[in-house]
Amino acid sequence: MKVAVYGQNYAKEATQEAFEILLEVLLEHKVSIYVEVDFLSLQNDALKNSSAVRSFKDLDKSYDLLISIGGDGTILRAITYVRDLGIPIVGINTGRLGFLATVQTDDIASALSEIFKGNYKISERSLLSVDTHPKHNDIEETHFALNEIAISRKNTTSMITVETHLNDEYLTSYWADGLILSTPTGSTGYSLSCGGPVITPATKNFALTPIAPHNLSARPLIIPDDTRVSFKVDGREDQFLMSLDSRIVTLPNSTIVNVKKANFVIKMVELLDETFLNTLRKKLLWGEDRRN
Repeated sequence: MKVAVYGQNYAKEATQEAFEILLEVLLEHKVSIYVEVDFLSLQNDALKNSSAVRSFKDLDKSYDLLISIGGDGTILRAITYVRDLGIPIVGINTGRLGFLATVQTDDIASALSEIFKGNYKISERSLLSVDTHPKHNDIEETHFALNEIAISRKNTTSMITVETHLNDEYLTSYWADGLILSTPTGSTGYSLSCGGPVITPATKNFALTPIAPHNLSARPLIIPDDTRVSFKVDGREDQFLMSLDSRIVTLPNSTIVNVKKANFVIKMVELLDETFLNTLRKKLLWGEDRRN
């Protein structure tokens, strides 16, 4: 088995601890280990020069698994390597909430043992695909997002106007700090913090969530995931920001942003005793009273 390991460049102590445990487990299972080149460069010389560990800059279909060490943000970075290759992703959580990275450090050995036995399920996560008119070089190569596409103001305290069309039909113009188009996966992220709904992963929908709207009747809107969405921005500034998960580009107001469902999915590995509802209940503390 060929396994890729990815972590953020600014490795924290908790991430380093999890990485060391992970290496021991992978070596015990006698798998081929490939560590992302920048993450490997942070390790000690003994590990960097070890014959048991090799590095990768890019992935291909020969990899059987990618293991991400960090939080959900680390997984969002990891998918830029996986792209449409169909490589399943396991998330080890050394961050905060961890809706995607659900394996805790103490459970690495037991979780991987089950995964290597084939005792797991795959949760297929839809993505958003973006193109702009005119074209923008920064998103030509990595034009997809697992969580959300967000349009927001730049260098101003003034709101922007986001003219929005669904399947070429005019919806409305949002007067707001910005607008989020979220996948079900991203519904527990930025969209949720702006009052958007939680959407279960298998649901075939996206959510439009305004950011601090000035037109107070504007509310989150659920749309089918086969909807083509386009945005046109106007405001006092000549530019606006567009984020694809954690990647941000600056665009001129003359740009038209077109978004649709991507033609591939990301495969998240889940243990058999894991469910989204259980994760949701634990992470958001639903049903718990911590006032005493």
